[in-house]
Amino acid sequence: MRDTASVQLPEGGKSRRVYLLLRERISGGIYADGSVLPSEHKLCAEHGVSRVTIRRALDALCQDGLIKKRVGAGSIVRSNRIIDTPLAADMGTLVPQIVRMGEESTARLLSFSYGPAPKTVSSALGLADGARVQTAVRVRDADGAAFSHLTTHVPEKIAQSYSEADLATTPLFQLLERSGVQIGSARQSVTAALASPDVADALGVSVGTALLGLTRVVMDADGSGVEYLSALYRPDMFRLEMSLHRVGDSQDRHWEPITDKDGGG
Repeated sequence: MRDTASVQLPEGGKSRRVYLLLRERISGGIYADGSVLPSEHKLCAEHGVSRVTIRRALDALCQDGLIKKRVGAGSIVRSNRIIDTPLAADMGTLVPQIVRMGEESTARLLSFSYGPAPKTVSSALGLADGARVQTAVRVRDADGAAFSHLTTHVPEKIAQSYSEADLATTPLFQLLERSGVQIGSARQSVTAALASPDVADALGVSVGTALLGLTRVVMDADGSGVEYLSALYRPDMFRLEMSLHRVGDSQDRHWEPITDKDGGG
């Protein structure tokens, strides 16, 4: 795995803001692997900054191995360099905790739209290239303070069963099940992330703040993808707890998580 702790932000607040936004778009599949980033001139106009600022951000992305600069060909995206060999862990009690947080907190809907799925999303959900999804961005609050930033993608055919007003007041899992979806399984990963400008504003933190990132892909009973979740949590307001017990005999003894089937909470 590439050492994410060694990432160095570029100098200057504006350069860092552009760097983090471009990095988020690359990791989220908006700029797909092998594609060409917009020209420096277009990036300057989009972000309202100078060419020096853009070059600092691009240089940092290049040092991270996320883009490759080619004379006359622009900056080529290398999103597969973000994590070469991700570490995997069995987080046996994570789903019940996430569900419980949803029941004990409130969510604010920031955006609701339909459009083509990013490549990362369509690949994870098993959708055809160009397939449309419903994308929603929400912020979840606890005791009046924002602690998570949630982006969900749901195939258009399924999402048409609920409205923007429904999603603003009802947990997505309930809406999916109400539409007839029989949820069969999910896979998820937890990693570290940095707060981009829009996420930082929503969570009330500084740009570049370290966050806990969770990605979850939900499948129905037939193995078809029904939801892609990208969640970012403030680590000062979110704690993952897990109970362990010691199992095995002799030299084969090891720790295992206590899940619901073990009688744990």
